[in-house]
Amino acid sequence: MGIVARLASGAVALCAVGGATFWFLTAPVRLEPEELAGLGTGDAAKGERIFWAGGCASCHARPNAEGDAKLELAGGLELKTPFGTFVAPNISQDENDGIGAWSAEDFANAVIRGVSPSGQHLYPAFPYTSYARMKPADVADLYVFMKTLPAVSGKTPDHSLSFPFNIRRGVGLWKRLYLTTEPVVTLDEAAPEPAMLGRYLVEGPGHCGECHTPREFSGAARASQWLAGATAAEGDGIVPNITSGEGGIGGWSEDDIANYLETGFTPDYDSVGGSMVEVQKNMARLTAEDRAAIAAYLKAVPPHPNGFPPRKTQQAVTE
Repeated sequence: MGIVARLASGAVALCAVGGATFWFLTAPVRLEPEELAGLGTGDAAKGERIFWAGGCASCHARPNAEGDAKLELAGGLELKTPFGTFVAPNISQDENDGIGAWSAEDFANAVIRGVSPSGQHLYPAFPYTSYARMKPADVADLYVFMKTLPAVSGKTPDHSLSFPFNIRRGVGLWKRLYLTTEPVVTLDEAAPEPAMLGRYLVEGPGHCGECHTPREFSGAARASQWLAGATAAEGDGIVPNITSGEGGIGGWSEDDIANYLETGFTPDYDSVGGSMVEVQKNMARLTAEDRAAIAAYLKAVPPHPNGFPPRKTQQAVTE
């Protein structure tokens, strides 16, 4: 065999090994049987709390839906990002166009592991990097509640992503780096129960860090600047710092935070704006205890300076 033939043969073998390694490392990982056993039978009343804490309607209801229409989870919201445009899918109870045919196990694997019933990776625009910290029983409660919601027909358009982000299998490598069930903020074992509950609500179903934390070039949240604020995913706006660091909410008391989540008014009587309007409406549906717990946790989060670049002054813009 000549040298050229040997080189070609070696290259083919190397490609085969590399392809097999990539296929192994990117394989979807589903929940283990013992984790699925924690789902239980679910409780719809408890699931409604998780539904609002998780902001499901904010993304999956039709854009600008109000009132009962918020429970018609037909999808269609577009999220334009540097990676392309993601479209929130129909997650209503329609068996063909939504998730009405999904089992509780299918639902749990999607929410906690980002894996579809067909075994495909879901893109992390769906915030399963936060939902991974949810208790299986809460996921089961959410599943049972969503079974009470209407079926809405109509498929949403596909995502529009550029190469290589349109290769779903590659999300498996991303998950190996960034998908974890561990809490972001370590609290002392003697931390008050409200702060512990608040950590669960904020880091898990509430997925607050998905917007309020700056991101790495890979799109992963930068844990070292947790909740320090970030450049908005769309446009040139910013998402505020909600730690007690410089530029954050250090001057707010726990009562101020809880009141803001309930009423939408800041301590200075300014009102909630932007995309936070929908979030605040969701938080207002939680119990007073839940809102107080979120406030307790936010006051316990390590302070960070703003995680976004300083906003330009008008003079700097015109120059």
